[in-house]
Amino acid sequence: MISVYYNSNLNLFSPSQIVKIFSEDGLGKVVEIPADMTARDLCQLLVYKSHCVDDNSWALVEHHPLLGLERCLEDHELVVHVQASMNSDSRFLFRKNYAKYEFFRNPLTFFPDGCVLIPRSSLFQNFLTTSSCPEIQGHLYVKEVGRKSWKKVYMFLRRSGLYCSTKGTSKEPRHLQLLADLEDSNIFTVITGKKQHGAPTDYEFCIKPNKGRGEMKELRMLCAEDEQGRTCWMTAFRLFKYGIVLYQNYKIPQQRKTLLSHFSAPVRSVSENSLVAMDFSGRIGRVIDNPVEAQSAAMEEGHAWRVRHEPTTDVIHIAQLWFHGRITREESHRIIHQQGQVDGLFLLRVSQSNPKAFVLTLCHHQKIKHFQILPCEEDGQVFFSLDDGSTKFTDLIQLVEFYQLNRGVLPCKLKHPCTVVAL
Repeated sequence: MISVYYNSNLNLFSPSQIVKIFSEDGLGKVVEIPADMTARDLCQLLVYKSHCVDDNSWALVEHHPLLGLERCLEDHELVVHVQASMNSDSRFLFRKNYAKYEFFRNPLTFFPDGCVLIPRSSLFQNFLTTSSCPEIQGHLYVKEVGRKSWKKVYMFLRRSGLYCSTKGTSKEPRHLQLLADLEDSNIFTVITGKKQHGAPTDYEFCIKPNKGRGEMKELRMLCAEDEQGRTCWMTAFRLFKYGIVLYQNYKIPQQRKTLLSHFSAPVRSVSENSLVAMDFSGRIGRVIDNPVEAQSAAMEEGHAWRVRHEPTTDVIHIAQLWFHGRITREESHRIIHQQGQVDGLFLLRVSQSNPKAFVLTLCHHQKIKHFQILPCEEDGQVFFSLDDGSTKFTDLIQLVEFYQLNRGVLPCKLKHPCTVVAL
């Protein structure tokens, strides 16, 4: 058992609580935290303890396996409060979520024409201003309470709640029925697929009351026509519920990054300033005074070290965070979905159809695409290529680094590696 304390401008004397966090491999870590620790602070603690890169894309996920639901906690939420409302079978997961604040970077891509009743140019301001009254509207499938059937109805999402029209697309007050209150509910992604609930499409989501007992009859099961529709409604729910607090959560890491940039210049110690280039190839060492000779010697030594220590090219990629080994096509889809479905989200895996080949799985415009990476031989050396040999690479690391800088034949550059960390 691992118990740790963490302080980030928190009350040192607040009562502590035990929380268990699980990673993707199913293993858990027990953490003792103050009662007023937020999800952001706990993620930073786990990043530190797990030696991860803190790129502000880590999230704490509330996972309900029996209900088939999960959601990412907002950064300001108190972990202990959320845990108190969870069932005994529920758990917290530590996972990447690149899409957590994607709305603030690309707001126009989230809401299709006709979905929002305000000018799209003022989306950002209207969603964050409590005095304005934006509204999301459109058809959704709703699971009828106590039945297996689904009904397609016209829905309206406002700050006051989620409503359905009992008469076509009418929004007269007498035709509107309140389905869920935003203040006392949270929105979840349904992860079990459409089979469990007999949903008409794969794009299912759910509104769950905070104080409910976690029974199926308390859930409002909803379903959109496509991924963009689901993302639109779920993002609007978060924006209506939290408003400016969500934007402040997004800005805190940006402000911290700006502050740290003032101290990013490397500071050399006295001992580093006194270092000189040496040549130990002869019987005795000598100082190299000529700068050109010193640089040449350094390059030769670096090349010799790589020859001695570099692993063979067929296994060099195994330690990379973006390499997921022999997972299935369906598993790669699940990982991409979980980590945000933003443009440039990617992973590499071993091909199921060709054991000597690899597959690049890439997300673009909320669609997942697969590109086969084939080995090709030239002058006795094996190279890798995903464009039929037009561009060849000695190993997969070189290939990934190239497409991180150049789009090439891909629909977009590689930007966000799908990362699975063991706690």
